[in-house]
Amino acid sequence: MTLKKLASAAFFLLFSAGIAVASTIEIEHPYARASSPIAKSGGVFLQITNNGSEDDRLIAVKTDAARNPQIHTNIIVDGVAKMRELEDGIPVPAGETVVLQRGGLHVMLMGLTRPFLQDETITITLVFEKAGEITIEVPIDNERQGSMGMNMEMSPESMENMDMGENGESN
Repeated sequence: MTLKKLASAAFFLLFSAGIAVASTIEIEHPYARASSPIAKSGGVFLQITNNGSEDDRLIAVKTDAARNPQIHTNIIVDGVAKMRELEDGIPVPAGETVVLQRGGLHVMLMGLTRPFLQDETITITLVFEKAGEITIEVPIDNERQGSMGMNMEMSPESMENMDMGENGESN
């Protein structure tokens, strides 16, 4: 097998397994959700591994799937879950994995430009301080139950106790 064919095969295997690698940053297990076909916002969840020797930071997200993609976290204040934008991004320490999951750190997509339909995909670009831009395809899985961590369903009942901040959009 030629080196070119071997490189092509390795590239195909990485991306078919849901893994994206750029320099020292590895993205695994991405998926997106919206609470309903008419939702105005949704979330993206994934794992970021920094295989390098220097700390990095996720500083922005770009996508055509939403007018206002943000990096978010959930916090509990006086028993009420509140989502807040992390304007300084998310640190990704050298040699560690950071999990973006429902009920914690996540990518918030505000102002969806189309419905998130089961089994379709969206394209997002993660912007890192040092590694630069990493563009990935994210499968939409509105049925996933949060296997990477805390399960935080966004039903109308649970939304009653959710404070989304100033813009009032929900996931």
